[in-house]
Amino acid sequence: MRSRKAIGTSSVNIFAWVLSLILITPLILILVNSFKTSTAAAEMNLALPEVFQFSNYLTVIEKGKLDVSFVNSLIYSVFSVTLCTLASSMAAYVLSRNRCKANKIIYFIIVLGITMPINFIALMKVMQILQIVNTKIGIILLYSAIQTPFNVFLICSFVGKIPRDIDEAAIIDGCSPLRLFFSIILPLLKPVLVTVMVLTFLNTWNEYILPLYYLGNSANWPMTLAVYNFFGMYFKEWNLVCADIVLTSLPVIIVYLLGQKYIVSGMTAGAVKG
Repeated sequence: MRSRKAIGTSSVNIFAWVLSLILITPLILILVNSFKTSTAAAEMNLALPEVFQFSNYLTVIEKGKLDVSFVNSLIYSVFSVTLCTLASSMAAYVLSRNRCKANKIIYFIIVLGITMPINFIALMKVMQILQIVNTKIGIILLYSAIQTPFNVFLICSFVGKIPRDIDEAAIIDGCSPLRLFFSIILPLLKPVLVTVMVLTFLNTWNEYILPLYYLGNSANWPMTLAVYNFFGMYFKEWNLVCADIVLTSLPVIIVYLLGQKYIVSGMTAGAVKG
């Protein structure tokens, strides 16, 4: 019995290792070729370069204006994460604690946004009326609004697991509604909030379609558009293209590695509401 279990565990581990190697091969391919010369990178193989061309990264930063686009992406991601997390957590807390008929309808309308497609024409018209097209604040609000439905859904399920006795005890002790939320409830939401923050950051950083439609000025472009523009100018120099992709992907990989355990715990905790 034990031998069968050991064989089964070993088989699963071997399968996981093989699958991981298959998935990570494209990343290794891009990383290796980012240090090659233009001629060597054109062959697109996993052979290590004879001489590592670290200057490729300096060329990409200079010619691709990645310093500006990196700052833009960082601004969009940080402010979207802050705004979306705060708004989603406050909305989820109110909707979860007050289960009246009106709040159920509001919750349904918000969560419906998860499945509803984006109407780019109508959205463009709304943004034109508000005069926030091609502005940083406009794209930040857009990122936050689009990701709020899923975040509210996730946090609502988590809030339902927090006993109401905590709220009642805090109110008896004289807590105001805002102090109750920020001092008592918000710290208890840490696992799901970290999950929301990581997912929002990743989605915002990787977003391509929205800035393509609503950011016409290249000075406001995030790194995703900068990579596309760079590829259009240097599509024959794969060493520079690979270096550009590495620099763009690096922040996403770092954030995911730092927050992966919270993503798993937050998603599972919010999915088992009783």
